[in-house]
Amino acid sequence: MGSGAGERGWAERRPVLFPFLLSLFCPALSEQIRYRIPEEMPEGSVVGNLAKDLGLSVHELPSRQLRISSEKPYFTVSAKSGELLVSGRLDREQICGKKPACALEFEAVAENPLNFYHVSVDIEDINDHTPKFTQSSFDLQISESTVPGTRFILEAAEDADIGLNSLRIYKLSLSPSFSLINKEKQDGSKYPELALEKRLDREQQSYHRLVLTAMDGGDPPLSGTTELRIQVTDANDNPPVFNQDVYRVSLPENVPPGTTVLQVSATDQDEGINSEITYSFYRTGQVFSLNSKSGEITTLRMLDFEEIKEYSIVVEARDGGGLAAQCTVEINIQDENDNSPEITFHSLVEMILENAAPGTLIALIKIYDQDSGENGEVNCRLEGEVPFQIISSSKNSYKLVIDGTLDREQTPEYNVTITATDRGKPPLSASKSVTLIITDINDNAPVFLQASYMVHVMENNPPGASIAQVSASDPDLGPNGHVSYSIVASDLEPRALASYVSVSAQSGVVFAQRAFDHEQLRAFELTVQARDQGSPALSANVSLRVLVGDRNDNAPRVLYPALGPDGSALFDTVPRAAQPGYLVTKVVAVDADSGHNAWLSYHVLQASEPGLFSLGLRTGEVRTARALGDRDAARQRLLVAVRDGGQPPLSATATLHLVFADSLQEVLPDVSDRPEPSDPQAELQFYLVVALALISVLFLLAVILAVALRLRGSPSPAAWGCFQPGLCVKSGPVVPPNYSEGTLPYSYNLCVAQTGKTEFNFLKCNEQLSSGQDILLCSDSSGALFPLCNSSESTSHPETQMAQAPPNTDWRFSQAQRPGTSGSQNGDETGTWPNNQFDTEMLQAMILASASEAADGGSTLGGGAGTMGLSARYGPQFTLQHVPDYRQNVYIPGSNATLTNAAAKRDGKAPTGGNGNKKKSGKKEKK
Repeated sequence: MGSGAGERGWAERRPVLFPFLLSLFCPALSEQIRYRIPEEMPEGSVVGNLAKDLGLSVHELPSRQLRISSEKPYFTVSAKSGELLVSGRLDREQICGKKPACALEFEAVAENPLNFYHVSVDIEDINDHTPKFTQSSFDLQISESTVPGTRFILEAAEDADIGLNSLRIYKLSLSPSFSLINKEKQDGSKYPELALEKRLDREQQSYHRLVLTAMDGGDPPLSGTTELRIQVTDANDNPPVFNQDVYRVSLPENVPPGTTVLQVSATDQDEGINSEITYSFYRTGQVFSLNSKSGEITTLRMLDFEEIKEYSIVVEARDGGGLAAQCTVEINIQDENDNSPEITFHSLVEMILENAAPGTLIALIKIYDQDSGENGEVNCRLEGEVPFQIISSSKNSYKLVIDGTLDREQTPEYNVTITATDRGKPPLSASKSVTLIITDINDNAPVFLQASYMVHVMENNPPGASIAQVSASDPDLGPNGHVSYSIVASDLEPRALASYVSVSAQSGVVFAQRAFDHEQLRAFELTVQARDQGSPALSANVSLRVLVGDRNDNAPRVLYPALGPDGSALFDTVPRAAQPGYLVTKVVAVDADSGHNAWLSYHVLQASEPGLFSLGLRTGEVRTARALGDRDAARQRLLVAVRDGGQPPLSATATLHLVFADSLQEVLPDVSDRPEPSDPQAELQFYLVVALALISVLFLLAVILAVALRLRGSPSPAAWGCFQPGLCVKSGPVVPPNYSEGTLPYSYNLCVAQTGKTEFNFLKCNEQLSSGQDILLCSDSSGALFPLCNSSESTSHPETQMAQAPPNTDWRFSQAQRPGTSGSQNGDETGTWPNNQFDTEMLQAMILASASEAADGGSTLGGGAGTMGLSARYGPQFTLQHVPDYRQNVYIPGSNATLTNAAAKRDGKAPTGGNGNKKKSGKKEKK
């Protein structure tokens, strides 16, 4: 049977296999795959090769996981061969009843990717049921006076099969008194009627036994029998007669119990007891009841169209004499919309990736409504705004697919409600909800809370301290949202980066690995990366700028006055006729700190004559407060303290030795008369110096002798001009040319005349000296020092008057043009310092640049009027009115003026100042 069924199935499904080839290009087929098999096939019988019909190879079966989705397990799929097998009893009569067509519809589900295929199996009827009577025998009473030709309705047999296998004919055993007539109802069912052929004679035969046989049309045919026991009764001339042979009525299925269906009526022309009619059901029923007197039929319980759609009842009317008549009552049950749709999910995917593409299949939905007609037609819809869609797949089957973009970070799950509504009046609906969880993928990069970070850290911070924290968030879940931090770039050297800062990979806290020094490193920038643990990992970068703030950790350093090479203090001369306000000298100091920590102030700690001199608070200029009195000492000593503006302030001290004299000759004896404390170490150094000097003198004599011998034959007398005896003595540099120690980058020589004249004759200078050359200075009668002239212009006579070179006015500031440290003019003691630390740093850089310009021998510290040369370097916005001028802090020893620029010359202002000179006071000078 299985093989024959398989052949028939192949013959039936060939027309529908061609559309199935589209499954190679479509996610699912709308056409059904149909098979046809007979009922009652044994379990394990092959219906067809489902995998082959779906276009799946045997090698794909383990991964595709082909299976059957149905309510009842009638069929299964072989995991090895992909064949559709019978897994349960297929009884067509139990499954479909009397329906002319019986088909089992279900879905074949294939995974990876998820697809649904509609399969229909038609169940063919076989002749496996025999016609059956409800009773093995029936009793029938017929009066002997019954007229031949009278018919009696007999009970019909039942056959569960349909079509040719259903009940086809009734047969009656041979009898001379009775015959059988086959009748057919409107629904096609057949029933027998017994006809009386001749009169009965109770006295001759009071009892008849006949066999009624019911046969179907199967091959071979099956049959069932029952016995008719006919009793002949005494004569009753008129039997009851019904008004209708067949009563038909339609009844809604939702009528309550006790509802009147109809009333049958029969009449009897006899009189007396023979005319009394009693009604009864020919067969006892459990659905309806019959009033035996009135013939009224009522319902006993609720009627259900879905169980039985039509009832056929035989009602018998019997009079008192025993005569009876029968009629048929056909009750048609009308369907009412009393069943709500039922929703069932099949192959539901509850976990959905958030990057699933639109159109991805989520579930197969089946909807059942037991009503018929419009009451069983169902519409399905989704409630609310959700990114899903319902697509009709086949009758009462729907697909739930994705219809939008999913984002777990916005909506982690969806509560999808599906509502099914039929078309009845009134319509009935049912809803079912399912929760769909959206699973996370790494689709979000970390995001920092700020676009950039700026951190202020004071210098001298403790190593290992936390200086900042960066924070980034990632809305993903699990490893996709776990963020780690690292430093990926910096403007520091890669090898030095680890010694400066580090970042915690877990918390994003930035730690200082060392103590920062504002004077060495004022700012640096880091690039911090936040990286999640997804696959592939996503990252984001942020800039972290660290500004190192200044602390007052550097004391002021005095550049001028500075100690001599041997540690002796220098002195400055002041003319005795100096008027009040005369600029004597200037204390120059710098501070490596920034801002207020480098804002210096000058204070007099100790003075020989407290009221004789005044000190600029911000400029450090020492001026005469009054004229020199007769009682004032010629030598004055000032102890000056330089304090910065830090908290607490740091300070340094400088000692000024001031001598009131009109000429250098007055100063030298005074200086030589000063007692020197005995120092054994100094005396030892003295003897060593004397020995070295003797050796040097011998060497110089040898050199001079060699030069003299070489020049003896020279015809030019000018070559001997500078070797005239008694003209001048060239000494070593008084101030070492080291600007970092606070002195000017120039050396000069002092020439002292050995004659007793009060005025000196100077050589005329024709050659311009470079900044790297030594300058030979000579003093005149007033004590002022001037460069010595070139020896090529001199004569051998000391009385010859030489042209006196005037002082270079480009190196002088007028009294009105001397700027203070704060940028104030004319000795203003007040000033404001920029509050911004970085403006201060820029200011200090400009000051150092100005000092470097001052160190250039070919420069005049001027880049234009009032700009100190800063406009060309730092931009036109930086001028003397904004920038503190430190040129005033450059004091030229031996001159009565401070540095000036070309603007002073253009203004035509005469420089003012004293004849302050400086001289070493020590043993070496004395010697």
